[in-house]
Amino acid sequence: MPRFGSSPLAFPDFKGATRRLILINLGTYFALLLANLATPSAARIAGLLVFDPFSFMRGALWQPFTYSFVHIGIVGTLFELLSLWFLAGFLENFHDANWVTSLYAVSVLGTAAAALVLYLVAGTLAPSLLNNVSPLYGCFGGIFGLLVAIGVLYGDTQFLLFFVIGIKARYMVIVYALVAVAMLFGQERMYAFAQLGGALAGIAFVRMAPRRGMSFMLSESWYGLRNRYYRWKRRRAARKFEVYMRSQGRTVKFDGQGNRIDEDADDKKRWN
Repeated sequence: MPRFGSSPLAFPDFKGATRRLILINLGTYFALLLANLATPSAARIAGLLVFDPFSFMRGALWQPFTYSFVHIGIVGTLFELLSLWFLAGFLENFHDANWVTSLYAVSVLGTAAAALVLYLVAGTLAPSLLNNVSPLYGCFGGIFGLLVAIGVLYGDTQFLLFFVIGIKARYMVIVYALVAVAMLFGQERMYAFAQLGGALAGIAFVRMAPRRGMSFMLSESWYGLRNRYYRWKRRRAARKFEVYMRSQGRTVKFDGQGNRIDEDADDKKRWN
């Protein structure tokens, strides 16, 4: 677990996007745990939420959005959520909550997309690679995306790897990436490939996304599209009004924005 700053035992503030992500993941973990204790058949719920490329191709389109909330095992869940707290909290010191949430979501979806690509390619070229494929669960892809973002944006930040080894963020990302590449030759190849997909999605987000996050960009695009539509309607109404006034023997002119041009006022300004 990496650390930073003058106090290596201190976590970032528990606020904003960091708090929401932690509480959602933690709440889902306990909800599934309690459901499983109540009835063993509740395990089917988790099976529907994890990302299984085979099920996704047959209509389970919600799985890329839900698999990251499914956690198995208290130790792995604890490590994931502590890592998520640290990395998201670190980024939230420099970016707003919307940006951090968007980065996490894009990384999670990129992880699922990479797993799907591997499944499709292996199913076509090397079906034997699918023998050990297991469904994806956990937020490891989103965490790797956050880590890569820190390495790209704040590569000189000093971390403590495993609480002991001092290492810069960019080198720590390289170490984690090499471990994932090595895992491609083992039994967890889909897990490793998907994790690399989350990292690539994180890099793409950092390079191309607006500073205030994807939702802000989408809202701005929507309002821009709406305003262009209203301006088009105004120009159209102005042209119709010009035609109507000419039929009444009067000449009225409008500019390109649909605003009326007062020629008498222009004449007065010219003479004054």
